[in-house]
Amino acid sequence: MNQVLSATQATQFQKAMQHLIAGKSQTALGMARDLASEQPGAADAHQLLGMCLGEQGFPAEASSAFERALSLLPGNRVVLKNFTAFLVKQGKLFRSRHQFDAATAFLQRAVKLMPDHRFAWAELGMALRLTGDIDGALSAFDKAVKLGGGTPALRNAINGTLQDAGQLETAVRGAQQLVNENPGYAGAQETLANILWENRQRLPREDDPFRLFRRAVKQQPENTELHISFVRMLLSAKYWDEALNVLLPLRLRQPDNPVLSWYFAEALENTGEVEAASRLFSSIASKWNNNAGFLNAYTRHAFRRKEIDLANECASRAVVVDPGNQEAWANLGIFWRLQNDAREYWLFDYENLIEYIQIAPPSGYASNEEFLTVLQKKLESMHQVSGEPINQSVRGGSQTPGRLFGRKDPVLNELWLALQSAVENWLGTLPRDAKHPFLSRNLKAVRSVGSWSVRLASAGRHSNHIHNQGWLSSAFHVSLPHEVQIGDKAQNGWLQFGSPLESLGLELPARRLIQPKAGCLALFPSYMWHGTVPFTGEQARLTIAFDMQPTAGTK
Repeated sequence: MNQVLSATQATQFQKAMQHLIAGKSQTALGMARDLASEQPGAADAHQLLGMCLGEQGFPAEASSAFERALSLLPGNRVVLKNFTAFLVKQGKLFRSRHQFDAATAFLQRAVKLMPDHRFAWAELGMALRLTGDIDGALSAFDKAVKLGGGTPALRNAINGTLQDAGQLETAVRGAQQLVNENPGYAGAQETLANILWENRQRLPREDDPFRLFRRAVKQQPENTELHISFVRMLLSAKYWDEALNVLLPLRLRQPDNPVLSWYFAEALENTGEVEAASRLFSSIASKWNNNAGFLNAYTRHAFRRKEIDLANECASRAVVVDPGNQEAWANLGIFWRLQNDAREYWLFDYENLIEYIQIAPPSGYASNEEFLTVLQKKLESMHQVSGEPINQSVRGGSQTPGRLFGRKDPVLNELWLALQSAVENWLGTLPRDAKHPFLSRNLKAVRSVGSWSVRLASAGRHSNHIHNQGWLSSAFHVSLPHEVQIGDKAQNGWLQFGSPLESLGLELPARRLIQPKAGCLALFPSYMWHGTVPFTGEQARLTIAFDMQPTAGTK
């Protein structure tokens, strides 16, 4: 039975709430613990304790406190509302950390507590989409819409998820309608432009994936967020001159905005104004040297200028600012290589930190060939887009949208279990090194944070790149052209490691090459420079790739 707080305790409760609202959650937590101890039968005390614990980053204890409050006041709307708000906040937090399964668990609990909470349903849809559960995401989004949550952000998420589901025409129609109704909403413009870009080969020649985006930017000169979003897309598409034209008036209004100056410097460099770009990069760095993304861009600029010591300075600073930044380590490794520094091999260890292993077919298949044939048909049906994404390494091919694994597809689920087992068996053989950016984080188990399939046509390739969202990356070969399988001297379609981004102009050859074989999996640190040698042939080169982060337990 619920007990009422005494007058003195009620005063303490109000003071604790004031501290919590003022952002002094640690002080509030101490007071809440005292109240819950003094009056263990008071739902208000446990509810307050749950709120404070949640703010302090103790989700398990917070959940227990809210559960205790609900047991004392079953069905109480205030407790349910605050408990749900806590669960939604935790779901968003874990989603931001790429811990999508944990996010989903919190949000599923939220909608169970309050089935009419439209924001909880919307957030659950976001999390489910990122786990790969496309059908579950669309179902959750549908519930949010029916509860009155059809916001532009939710509709934009639905359009992106429809593309993931392969419902391309519906996604395009929805994205175009949303953009027409909300031309100043940058997220909707990005979604539509990305879909159209990937399918530009199907568009009429005179059509432009950026047409509506460009029109909105011209009509809304004061919408800085929209302009910056458009500039990012222009830079990704290598529309350097147009990016400069968009940035000029923005920089006049916001001359001290470091992001605008950074983008302007990148556009200047790529239009041949290298000296002006150098001066601008240097000016930005003197005031803003705590952003790893900018430092990586400045490092790339320094390499192109052959200013090797400056590249070292920037890359070294970047790994201090963000020790888990994969590009920063990749760039530092380039500097060590240029200096013939043995730390290149300590970091990359091309022999021991690159593994290539045969994956056994899942049970129920007579042979590896039988399983790969089934898998190939599944993947081919998912490659509906006609061109590569705007900001990926694919050249001359297509990439599946959304997350590949987690779609409740038995073939893909069986493959993931086999791949995960192989990955964790390999990780178990590696040593620990507390100073090494890869080996220091090896917990022997992994969770997937991104997965996709790539289909390369003749002359297609992966440009040299790294994976900044991962810790461990991969390439699983499903189907290979004859020209790749024969293993000639040209090494058509082979995997190559150690050769950096081509646009840096360093012309460093690969340190290791691997001839792909169907059914085999390549594993390597996400900061490892990798790409593929182009090939010529009639058949496509079909692969699956996935990025992983270390975890204390298996998925």
